[in-house]
Amino acid sequence: METTGASFLRLVKIMDELRAQCPWDKKQTIQTLRSLTIEETYELADAITEGNWKEIREELGDILLHIVFYAKIASEQKQFSLEDVINGVCEKLIFRHPHIYGDVQVENEDDVKRNWEKLKLKEGKKSVLGGVPAALPATVKAMRLQEKAKQVGFEWDNRGQVWEKVEEEMQELQEAIAEGNAENIEDEYGDLVFSLINYARFLHIDAENALERTNKKFIDRFTRMEQAAIAKGRNLSEMSLEEMDEIWNLIKKQKTES
Repeated sequence: METTGASFLRLVKIMDELRAQCPWDKKQTIQTLRSLTIEETYELADAITEGNWKEIREELGDILLHIVFYAKIASEQKQFSLEDVINGVCEKLIFRHPHIYGDVQVENEDDVKRNWEKLKLKEGKKSVLGGVPAALPATVKAMRLQEKAKQVGFEWDNRGQVWEKVEEEMQELQEAIAEGNAENIEDEYGDLVFSLINYARFLHIDAENALERTNKKFIDRFTRMEQAAIAKGRNLSEMSLEEMDEIWNLIKKQKTES
């Protein structure tokens, strides 16, 4: 059986061969790979949401290939090597885990996270929030911002307080709607969503994953509603909202009973 090290070296060798011989691989740059990497990351996220281990394995392989590909291009341009990448993350992990590789004492995962953020500031980060990528999807970014703020004590004591904040933001949104100011409505709506994401965090729910599960559920039910309409010789566009709602509720009931 191949060892992990041998498997990894096999991938590196294949990457070297492709970069030297394949017209497509030879042409790629870090810029052309960027969008493909983002796509692969979302495909991995999709597989995780589905709990599909076969797909997770495949998508992890695709992302690993991209990592090796970027490092190959960087070495060609004399920027850094694959070894630099690996050793860099090893050193970072050792430095940021003094409770494992040093004499720091921790009691739980929250202590670990707080120490992690303090060490990142020592590394030169100007803000606790500085490590959150600007390009993250807004829902994921909100979760990361809230998690990071928590590490310095900027956090509610309990989820009841968070729900009170949700209700406060709902009221402020209704007031903005009554005033009719479009910009204020958008601001207050954003505040409400942010507070709901925070509430999800207190419920130990991944808000992004929860929303994606709802997206998938909606797609499934809507597609089945379209099929049900076709079975009756109808198109949805020809049906009233009441007729569609009747089919929708029937589909929901069938799913619940199954």
